[in-house]
Amino acid sequence: MANDIARYFAAEPEREDAIAGIATHLKRFWEPRMRAAIIAHCNDAAGTGLDDLARAAVERLARG
Repeated sequence: MANDIARYFAAEPEREDAIAGIATHLKRFWEPRMRAAIIAHCNDAAGTGLDDLARAAVERLARG
């Protein structure tokens, strides 16, 4: 699902805007346990399977 969101935001001309948009979407619309699970996946499995933009957004989300 995070990769689908990243594909949507990939149309943003600025990479940072895309990352911010993805992180904002995850924060607003994903329930806390979903966010915790994807953050754990990035920490434990280096985000295997995540698009580069999605991984960057999850890393930003994890930083707060």
